[in-house]
Amino acid sequence: MRTFPLLFSLAALAALPVQPAGAQSEGEKINQLIVYGDDACPASTGDTITVCARKEEQERYRIPEPLRGDPQAPANQAWSNRVKAYETVGATGTNSCSPVGAGGATGCMAKLIESAYAEKEQAGDKRFGKLIAEERAKRLSTIDADAAATQARVEALEAQYDAKLKAERDAEDAKGADAAPLPAPPK
Repeated sequence: MRTFPLLFSLAALAALPVQPAGAQSEGEKINQLIVYGDDACPASTGDTITVCARKEEQERYRIPEPLRGDPQAPANQAWSNRVKAYETVGATGTNSCSPVGAGGATGCMAKLIESAYAEKEQAGDKRFGKLIAEERAKRLSTIDADAAATQARVEALEAQYDAKLKAERDAEDAKGADAAPLPAPPK
């Protein structure tokens, strides 16, 4: 009966937003969500970019796909990986990642990095970095139009203010001309 809490905790972890390193620039926040079925994706607001990855409704309460099954099972290994394994049989010494020979451990980090990149390339999961870039591009495409509209509103308000000041000055000049008549020229 211990599997149920484990499954629920894995499902909860899968629902947490993932923040790729270096994805945020100063001042903007990125909200990454996974929505299911026909659920609505919340709109981006102010300085928050909301990016939604949509999955099918039947995936809502399932264990996340990367955690299902055994990726290391022989049935899940590609033939090219099996052939590469035969290439390194008997390799010893520097950059071999083997416990035999001097410097055998020097190749282990390279092997680990290669396997991580290969796993990342094979992952069918949603790539939030790409979705964030698309959302940024969508936002940047409207900035020029928004700036032009704001500038037009400011210029219209300035024109109204100038017209109001001119009308007030003209009214004061007219009032001053009626109140004190000009003296007659000397003869």
